[in-house]
Amino acid sequence: MSWKKNLGILACFVGTAVGTMHVINRVFTHIATAYNYLDGNDLKYYDWRFGRIAYRKTGSGSPVLLVHNFDVCSSMHEWNNIEAELAKTNTVYSIDLLGCGCSERPILTYTNFLYVQLINDFIKNVIDEKADVIVSGNSASFVLMACANDETIINRIVMINPQNLASLAKMPTKRSKFIKYLLYTPVIGTFIYNMRVNKRTISQKFYSDCYYDVNEVNEKDILTCFEASHKDKTRSRYLYACQKSRYTNANILFCLGKLTNSIFIISGNGNPENALIAEQYQNQLPSIEIVGINNTKDLPHLEKADEFLAHVQVLLTEED
Repeated sequence: MSWKKNLGILACFVGTAVGTMHVINRVFTHIATAYNYLDGNDLKYYDWRFGRIAYRKTGSGSPVLLVHNFDVCSSMHEWNNIEAELAKTNTVYSIDLLGCGCSERPILTYTNFLYVQLINDFIKNVIDEKADVIVSGNSASFVLMACANDETIINRIVMINPQNLASLAKMPTKRSKFIKYLLYTPVIGTFIYNMRVNKRTISQKFYSDCYYDVNEVNEKDILTCFEASHKDKTRSRYLYACQKSRYTNANILFCLGKLTNSIFIISGNGNPENALIAEQYQNQLPSIEIVGINNTKDLPHLEKADEFLAHVQVLLTEED
């Protein structure tokens, strides 16, 4: 068999494989976005310099900013169980971070400081006064660093199961940079992303990590997360690539010592690791107060919204 024939067979095989992946990618996007759970008439938009940011404003009173977990599956939908109740006493701003929910998904390198800038600019330009912040999961580092960067924008901080300080400090490597490059490729990167982030993997995470009582898992929440991760032609893969490549990490130990704000951690005690991580933060900054909610895991504000709100209302009315 001549080399030309071999080359032709290889080209045909590669073309067929890429074509198949492209079709699968299109099907994934169609299925994920079919229900259109995320878009709503109550959304507002902040034209930030790096992309359009979706947010919702409800209620009246002293401002509270709600920042969802830093994940391609997350959005302001995470706050649906507590938003209306908080809005009875506060002006509540729920934000979709860049690359998430209904916000834009530009092709750029997403870094920790990019989100620090976003928090800073959103409070200054949209809220326009000092605000309390409730932040979930891996987004906590953005809020802490924004607070350390400018002490005039944030009052009290309530963190829900923040990220492990040791994993947060890990920096990009040659291997992780290659992962970013691979995931940024048009068809192959999208296909890899779809294999890693889909309804099955999201469901597994809900049942294993997010909820203590699996009977409380809501199918609509799973479908909303699935939609968020594949909205806008699966451009969330750029954020996913940067997360997996550790570009969104930062060592925040230096800024913890600078903070004088009232800081609280609400921990889902159904996962013992959450309590241990909370103690990491308290060891670095002893003034941090820790509140545990039993029989919950990573989403106590969804799983036990009433108990969560009771704690938050006490914490946000404490005198500084």
